[in-house]
Order: sequence, then C-alpha cells, then structure tokens
Amino acid sequence: MLDQVRQFIETHQLFSIENDPILVTVSGGLDSVVLLDVLHRLGAQVAVAHCHFGLRGEDADADEQFVRKLAKQYDAPYFAEFFQTKAFAEREGISTQMAARLLRYQWFEQVRAREGLAAIATAHHQRDQAETMILNLTHGTGLAGLHGIQAKHGSVVRPLMGLGRDDLHDYLVANGLRWREDDSNDSPVYQRNLLRHEVLPVLREINPGLDQTMAATAERVGGAEEIVRRYVADTAAQARRDAPEATYFSIALLQNTAATALVLHEMLRPFGFSWVVTKEVVAAFGALSGKQFDSPTHRLVKDRDQLVITPRRLAQYGTFQLVEGQEDLLADGMRLRATAHEGAGYAIPRSRSTAALDVDKLKFPLTLRRWQEGDWFMPLGMQGKKHLSNFLIDQKVPLNLKDDVRVLASADGKICWVVGLRVDDRFKVTEETARVLAVQRL
Repeated sequence: MLDQVRQFIETHQLFSIENDPILVTVSGGLDSVVLLDVLHRLGAQVAVAHCHFGLRGEDADADEQFVRKLAKQYDAPYFAEFFQTKAFAEREGISTQMAARLLRYQWFEQVRAREGLAAIATAHHQRDQAETMILNLTHGTGLAGLHGIQAKHGSVVRPLMGLGRDDLHDYLVANGLRWREDDSNDSPVYQRNLLRHEVLPVLREINPGLDQTMAATAERVGGAEEIVRRYVADTAAQARRDAPEATYFSIALLQNTAATALVLHEMLRPFGFSWVVTKEVVAAFGALSGKQFDSPTHRLVKDRDQLVITPRRLAQYGTFQLVEGQEDLLADGMRLRATAHEGAGYAIPRSRSTAALDVDKLKFPLTLRRWQEGDWFMPLGMQGKKHLSNFLIDQKVPLNLKDDVRVLASADGKICWVVGLRVDDRFKVTEETARVLAVQRL
C-alpha cells in the first residue's frame, strides 16, 4: 500500500515526499491514524494537528491525549486547538458540523502558514468520495459537487484518495496500529451517517464496486469542469481584481458575459456562495449600493459599480495584546510585526501598512481589537478628534471592509493606529522622539 500511496502522490503532484514538510490532520480515528503512519513510513516530514471541538466531553479529552502521545511517538511537532463550536454555530446560525468544518480548516491554514509547512494532509478516501458525491446530488449541486472531494485543493491534499476504506482497515490491522472510535460516527442525527448506514448499503447491493465507480465518475466530471474552469478563468481575468483587503468584481464586465449567473457562480464558489444566493446577487446588479449577501465564510456587498468580497472573521474571541518587546502578533488572520528603532535618524515609512509610533507615549500592553461605534481618535495632521465611523466614511471604506477594520490601542484606551489607514497624531514620531516602535501589517 505504501507504493500505491507514493504513486498517487507523485501522479497528482500533491507534494514532494522528500522535501515538503506536511501538516497531518489527526482526529485519532482509523483513517487519520493510517494516514500519519503511511506518510511517516514514506519518509515525509510530518507535523500533527488535532482539533478539540468541545462536543463530546471526556471522550474528546481522551482523543486529544491519544493524538498528543501519537505525535510524540512519531517525534512530530504537535498542534492542538480547543474550539467553542456550539457557541460559534449558534452565533452564525449554522449546523454544528458546518461550524466544526469552518473552524478547523481556518485553523489548519493558520498553522500551516505560520509554521512554513507545504500542505495540509487529510485522510479522505474513496468511500468519503462516494458519500460526498451522493450527498451533494441529493441536496442539488453543479459540476463541483459532482466531482466530490479533490485530491488537491489549494493547500489541502488527500494522499489516500486512491484507496478504499477496506484497504485502510487491512493496513491498520497488519501493522498493529491503535486508534480511537468516535461514537458520533454512528449517530443517525447526522445526514452523512444516515447515508452511510442506510442508503449506501442498498446501492452497493446494486453495484458492489460503487466506491470505485464513483471515483471514476468524479474523474470524468473533473475533466468537464476543467473546460468550464478555463472559460471562467478567462472571464475572471478581466472582471476580477484581488487586493490585500478584498476581492472586487466589475459588474459591467459581468453583465456582458454569456450565462452571467452560471459564470459568476463559478467565480463565487470558492467563497462559499450558493447558486440561489448567486442569482440574488445578479438580480441586485441594478440595486442601490450597500446590498449585502453572506456565505458561511465570506461577505459580498454590491458597492456602486462593483461587488466587494471580504472574509468573515470566523473565530472572533475578543482582543489580542502586544506586550513590550514582542515582535509578532497573529490575530483573526491579521499578522502584525513590531520592531524597535532609535529615534535619531529614523525615516518614517510612507506606506499605510506601517505605523511609526513614539514608544515613550505608549502604555503597554497594546491591544488589537475590532473598532466600535463611539470610538474616536485624532488623525495624523489634525488637532481635533474625529469619530472613527465618520473617518471610515471619509475614507470611502466599503460596508463589508468596515467590519474588518482593527485598531491598535494603548493600555490607557487611546487609539494609536487605525490599522492600515491612519496613525493617531498624539503618538506620532517627532524630532524629540527617542525610541520608535514600527508596527507593520504583513
């Protein structure tokens, strides 16, 4: 089986086994335990990531302890996160399963980027593929849903997609590996479990090779999707503009596209927008500015002659602090880097992504937080104060980008920087400044 997995990785160009460090997502279940062991035996550099969703009490605690010991056994770096999944699901109005998916993939990517890892490996296999395709078809889907789970999507790779569940079980038994069972996998409350235990056994009576058949179908559908993808890419090259803070689509160019709703849906699919919502967006092309649409992961606003898309902050747990001497702060996907400089001869950067602050006027720790109604500061160059809500209007910040504006505040509550927009005049660097703190948004 090792040779089979190696060949699959090489054929689909998932990553370089010899050179690329991989973040392996391990729940403690059979599939992920096999994935970790296989990649380790193939010689890959592996790190382990485990999610505790706070849903299964002591069983979940035991899972985390099991995976922690497993990572130590393989001498692999270990990362764990403890989520308040139910609270997040209630706040967002989504299912617990969807909440867990959104939280874990956002966190996986944060860990991967922070640690400089090449890819995120998950343990999906052919049975998962069949379940996903049929579930998508049941709910209604397009080409993307019909090709199911891709072997590689962005930074996420699935090295076991060429194998069936029986292959994984045989490998586990043959190598004497231990794993933990998740009782929720048998609960009929979840649609996938109902499909797995009630529907698919009937389909396998009709076609015993169902998993392999669905995998072959997914491959053919994937080819058809590639043809469509190239047409969409050509259109997007003209209509789409990516910026650090948002993604923009020209409404005028979209209106001149054949099958506008279909093409726009393919463009919006990576942002999580459904077909129904996409049709509503197209219908709003002629509406007043400010009309807003949400997907589980992103927000779209019709703003004058363009669509503006920004990520939703899915794990907003409060405020984040930067203590004196700390160089890096990663919060809600925003990374700040703080460097100290002597005041004499310091050249103030012209970029709005960097704030030059007088250290002796600051009180630590500094706090990075979301702006709030009632916030005010003294924009650089002004003597009086200005409410931040009015400042954002003056700066013509689109509605959904306002939600992402963060402020860096001194410990006495004074805002010293509206991140990426303006420094507060009270903290500016002058000729008398002895020490400078340069804070850069990366």
